[in-house]
Amino acid sequence: MTAWAGRSSWSIGVAIVLAILQPLCVGTPEAWADESGASVWLPGQFASFAAVPGDPGLSLELLYYHRQASAAAGRTFPVGGSIVASIATTENYVFVTPTYTFADPVLHGQLALGVTFLPGTVDTSIGATLTGPGGNGISAGRSDVAGGMGDVYPLATLKWNAGSQNFMAYTMGSIPAGVYDPNRLAGLGVGHWAIDGGFGYTFANTSGIEASVTLGLTYNFVNPQTQYQSGLDGHLDWGASYSPTESLYLGAVGYFYNQLGPDGGPGARLGAFESKVIGVGPQIGYAFSIGHMQLDVNLRGYAEFAAENRPGGWNIWFTLGLQRAHATGR
Repeated sequence: MTAWAGRSSWSIGVAIVLAILQPLCVGTPEAWADESGASVWLPGQFASFAAVPGDPGLSLELLYYHRQASAAAGRTFPVGGSIVASIATTENYVFVTPTYTFADPVLHGQLALGVTFLPGTVDTSIGATLTGPGGNGISAGRSDVAGGMGDVYPLATLKWNAGSQNFMAYTMGSIPAGVYDPNRLAGLGVGHWAIDGGFGYTFANTSGIEASVTLGLTYNFVNPQTQYQSGLDGHLDWGASYSPTESLYLGAVGYFYNQLGPDGGPGARLGAFESKVIGVGPQIGYAFSIGHMQLDVNLRGYAEFAAENRPGGWNIWFTLGLQRAHATGR
């Protein structure tokens, strides 16, 4: 990695961090955020070792994600053309991400291209519908369950290594290919295109100490079915760990999520809708080989707090990474 690239990444990164954290520190007026209270970026996607280059070749990551979250009575959300009061959701997804890592350097770094497919189920319930698409009045609460494929997420990363220092630049897209109906409560897609990008850093030395941080921004395009445009989202994921052995690591993970720009468009009937949430929890990981396959297992969980303007709760991630074993190990 060149000295210029390092300084540029850090200066841009510091600016994004300040933008994300500033509203968390000073507070913002209460509002509701992102259409249906759901964001394209799933906080916690990056954790420990995020910026460490991998081995060249094809790899596969399988991730099970479970989330339970709710918002108290009296909170309102836009769902399709309706305004609903209070919301609770249970989500179960399996992230399937094949990735190819190139052996030849790109801009003195390591390029990897992948795409995530997202089968799953979502169970959503609400306390009441306050205003329907046609402007009708209050109706009783109800629930809905949806299953199938979610949106598709292509991802590109470029990583550099300099001893204990590791740097990453990434970009991710969101293709609205998932189960989505603006007239239903539950869905596995958000109904609009989006693009996300940012930077990551990992410190990892031979003593087993590791710390990672990844920060980025999400730009949301207009949902053509509801004419709703979610605002600009900022997010910061982090992980820290210690490896008592070459294969095992233990530590903590967390995230900060903060909406930096207001929602808009003709469908944004409740105004700006800016949101934020913080999550933190433990993690454990283990790497081992079976025959010619290298396997990496990680289990982490997050308890959310300081949630405003979106449902809050808890979530767990179980990740299994598979790749043909190399002599260099993990």
